Formats: sequence, structure tokens, C-alpha cells
Amino acid sequence: MEYRPFYLGREWVRHGHCVTILAASHSHVRTQQPAMNGARVRHESISGIDYRWYSTPSYTGNGVGRVRNMAAFVAQLHWDAKALARELQPDVVIASSTYPMDIWAARKIARAAGARLVFEVHDLWPLSPIELGGMSPRHPFIRLVQRAEDYAYRHADIVVSMLPKTLEYMCSRGLTSHKWRHVPNGIDPSEWQAPSALPIEVDRRLRDIKLKGLPLIAYAGTHGLANALDTLLECAKMMSGEAEWVLVGNGPERERLLRRVNDEQIGNVHMLPAIPKESVPALLAAVDIAYLGLQPQPLYRFGISLNKMMDYMMAAKPIIMVGTAGNDMVRDAGCGESVRSGDVVDVRAAILRLHRLPPSELQVMGERGRAYITAKHVYSTLATQFVDAVGG
Repeated sequence: MEYRPFYLGREWVRHGHCVTILAASHSHVRTQQPAMNGARVRHESISGIDYRWYSTPSYTGNGVGRVRNMAAFVAQLHWDAKALARELQPDVVIASSTYPMDIWAARKIARAAGARLVFEVHDLWPLSPIELGGMSPRHPFIRLVQRAEDYAYRHADIVVSMLPKTLEYMCSRGLTSHKWRHVPNGIDPSEWQAPSALPIEVDRRLRDIKLKGLPLIAYAGTHGLANALDTLLECAKMMSGEAEWVLVGNGPERERLLRRVNDEQIGNVHMLPAIPKESVPALLAAVDIAYLGLQPQPLYRFGISLNKMMDYMMAAKPIIMVGTAGNDMVRDAGCGESVRSGDVVDVRAAILRLHRLPPSELQVMGERGRAYITAKHVYSTLATQFVDAVGG
């Protein structure tokens, strides 16, 4: 499920570059972990990319087990750094973990190889665990993460941010502004040309729901606190008889949300299981409006770059975006309604405004989203931008 390094790497291979990805054998963002069979390092070639899986302990949640996993991965990279530099002779070394501690090993490899060092930022750590997870800035782990982040800004040749509004913050932590580049998340249009069919049961449920003749609104993705799905349920309760809602996916909040639906008898909300990534285009083709919500969190002031947003736009669906962030792709593209507050009255009004539009206008609105995403967020273009950014 960690798609960005794969998509970028595949494009670089197509352009004649040699790409090696060093990764931990266990990560919570994958649905399937590589089988190590007792090996410390396992080699695997995927679409021309040389993957090297480093054996790391498994974990669940965000406790000590995850820290142990991070430490095992970074320690092995540090131990192997000079050998990797000799063998691979890289021109560019990219530190691209969610957490920044891999910058120490990445710099050791880069210095031994005489390579340019790039620090790619997916999420701002330690701000994310502080502002979203409530951890104290004085916690020993947070202090370690802060040291790594500051080190990365001082020593990287280039810093690539997936988030568009991070420059001022990064400069406050030691970055010089000329090193900063923005390369957002992306999409692979080929996955939308011949999408896989929906699982039979999900397809049957959607057909039954659509027989009611009401607008069908979908949320597809992780069911987590950050996704403001309680706001969705409150809005659905208010819109009984006006709209039907489907939530598709898994996540830590799914069971709690399902209990709410059952206990409060929210009859117009239908919670369907996760579907294969290849079936997402078919799911979105079957709905009328796509929902995306954000909890009111100051962290979003740096912007968002969400895969589900790009899926919605690629599907040419009108979008209801609930919440405030440093950027607003829905507003920029003109492909839906942005509701700054999480007030369910405002959300309902936005949905009804969309529903009252003629189908031809909704189609044009959705096509604006698709045009926006294909112009700015296709991985073949982003891969070139990335290479240009690092001076390759």
C-alpha cells in the first residue's frame, strides 16, 4: 500500500535510471508483507525496481514495537552504508520514510558514494505525533525525531515536500529556502483504463441501494479519526429520505462507526468491506457524489495531498470536501463544494446544492476535477519534476 515510491521508481526505470528501494520487511501500511524465510536481506525485482527488504520485527499500533521496527531498519542501513555505496554507486540517495531518522543512514551512504542527498517529507514529524497523537514535545522519542528532522533540513542537498505549505516551517527548523521543492502525490491513469469489477456482494448491495432513487454519496478509504466520519454520520441522520451513504474500507474506527450506525438506526448509511485497489474506479463510477472530511486540526495548515482525493477527481465525481487545510484542490479545480466548517447543516446544504444541479452540470464539474488531476498529478510528470528538482 506504499505506492508513491513504487510509482516514481517505475517511471525512473522507464527513463533509463537504475532504482533500488531499501525497505523494512514489516510495515503497517502494507496489506501483504514480504516473506523473509530467515534472511536478513531479501532481494526482489518488481517492475524493474530492485527491492531490498531488511528483516525487521513486526508490530501493531504506535507503541514500543513500532519504535523497535524503526530502530532495526535504520541500524541495518547504517551498518551496510559503505557496502551499499560501493555496490550501487548511487548518484542520488533519497530518505523517504514517514519518520526522519533514516536521514542519518542515508547521509552516510550519500557521503560514501559522493551522491546528492534528498530528504522527502510525507508527513511532518514530530509535529504529526505531537498535534495528532497528543505526544509531549519533551518525550524522549519526540526529542529524537526532532533531532533527525533538524539534521535533515541542515544536511540534505534538496528537500522534497509532498505538502505545499511547508516552506516557512522547514526554514524555521534550519532549512535554507533554495533547497525546498514541492512534488505532490499522484495518480497512474493506466489503472483507470480497464478497472476490475466490483466484488459480487458489493456490486449487489450498491444496485439495491440505487433502486431507492436517491443521491448516493460515498466515502472510500481508511476509517480513522482524521477522516471526520462522525460528521458524515450526523449528516446522514439529518438527510434520512434525502440521500443514501456508503462507507467502503477498513480502519481503526470502522467497528465503532458500525456500532453507531446500528445503535442509532441510521438506515441510510451502508458500511461495505474494503475492496481491492483495482476495483476503486468501478466503485466510484457507481456513485453520485464523493465525500472527504478532515478533523479540525492545525496540522492541516501545511496542506494535504490525499490519495482518495485524487481517486475521486480521477473518477470525475463531484466532491464534498469538509474541513480546512492550507490548500483546497476542490476549490482550485472547481469540482465540487468545499465546506470549511464541520457543521452538518452546512454539509447538508452543500450536498443539496449539488443534487439540484442538472446532470450535465454535474458531469462538467466532475470532468474539471479529472482535467485538473491529469494536468498536475500524473506520476509520469511528477517523476520528471522530481529528477529536475534534484538536478538529475
